[in-house]
Amino acid sequence: MSAPMTLGILAVISVGVADAYFLGQYGPDELAAVGFIYPVTIAVLSLSIGLSAGLNTVVSQAIGKGDREFAARAAAHGLGFALLLGIVVGGLLILGGEFIFSLMGAKGATKQAVMDYIFYWAVSFPGLVLMMAANAVVRANGSSVVPAGVMVAVAIFNVVVNPLLIFGYGPIPEMGAAGAGLATALARVLGTIGVLAYVLTQRFLNTACLTLQDMDKTLRRIARVGGPAALSNSINPAGMAIVTGFVASFGDAAVAGFGAAGRIEAVIMVPMLALSSGIGPVVGQNWGAEKRDRAELATHLSFMACLAYGVVAGATLLLFAQPIAGLIAQGDEAIRHAALYLQFVGLTLFGYGVLVVANAANNARDRAVFSLATSVTRIAAVYIPATIIGQWLFGYFGIVLAAVLANLMGAYLAIIACRATRLISKPMPAPVEIPAQYLAVRN
Repeated sequence: MSAPMTLGILAVISVGVADAYFLGQYGPDELAAVGFIYPVTIAVLSLSIGLSAGLNTVVSQAIGKGDREFAARAAAHGLGFALLLGIVVGGLLILGGEFIFSLMGAKGATKQAVMDYIFYWAVSFPGLVLMMAANAVVRANGSSVVPAGVMVAVAIFNVVVNPLLIFGYGPIPEMGAAGAGLATALARVLGTIGVLAYVLTQRFLNTACLTLQDMDKTLRRIARVGGPAALSNSINPAGMAIVTGFVASFGDAAVAGFGAAGRIEAVIMVPMLALSSGIGPVVGQNWGAEKRDRAELATHLSFMACLAYGVVAGATLLLFAQPIAGLIAQGDEAIRHAALYLQFVGLTLFGYGVLVVANAANNARDRAVFSLATSVTRIAAVYIPATIIGQWLFGYFGIVLAAVLANLMGAYLAIIACRATRLISKPMPAPVEIPAQYLAVRN
């Protein structure tokens, strides 16, 4: 299930990279704006990720137990709540965005570029939440090809339309940062229509399930996982927003470089994020079916994959950070800041990969509180304090070292949490006698 999602997640992240590239070509203020926009949008997006995690857990465990009727009803309730959540959060972001970005240190033309982009992003947020929730329902039913296909289609549309709206073409006016936001909004509308059509045709959700029967119970079960999962996923970008505030004290070039490094880091993380998407249904269905040895084996294998991939990725960034940074960042100073971050933090990305995989597994295990605890501890007790001390002692390099320490501690905390929830044990579990692609329960 992780293989298609690798392509899908890569496609989605490529949109952010394309935004950074085209806006960087448009002007330095717009590129600096990306550094402010990224952590805030990811933090808000975490609410949708949390809801999707909760919905995925409830639906996949119901399928594992053979209760397809409840799974379809839970899907209907979850999608309805997703739409409501998107409307409320999108509205709040429109009303409070200027205040938030001012606190982060955005000023002048950079702040204006931020606000131009964020308006369209917030207006289309309900569609994004609905699309992600529907994708979670499809993955819970054992398919990752369609969600990945939708993500790829949305990304291709976005990347093609982006430069047309940013720079203008023929009758299309030049819109700058607002054009990037509008391209994102249009792509989300198309993606939402596509995935909802699939959910309805496959009867993962049908009109017979559109009832308020037991809706309060369903939403409580979703919230039991989704609430902590949303907080857990929002902790890292919220911490990044705070760290960006410290980076801003070193100038716009530092913010631009830090933001560019974050986009590159997101691309490098794609295979590990795909593992976290794939492990949820595997753990959820097998735990629901009382086949816990499979869930434990999947967790072990995912951790080992993170370590192996992380070694290769870290070595690549160590050797080629400068030219890679130059693909996104513009200007010698911005490239220097981006490359410095990538060289050192890249060596520890495996640690963050282990953390996100462990969090996804614990969410599917219905132990989202453990995911929340590890994420909060990593950010509040390690990353932010280390950033404060590091930037005081070593300047920008101290902030880089803080990220290194946070990633290593994240892996350590994740392993402790998984042992506590019985997702891993000290000895390697005996391999199950089936191919890996059949780890998910099939009815």
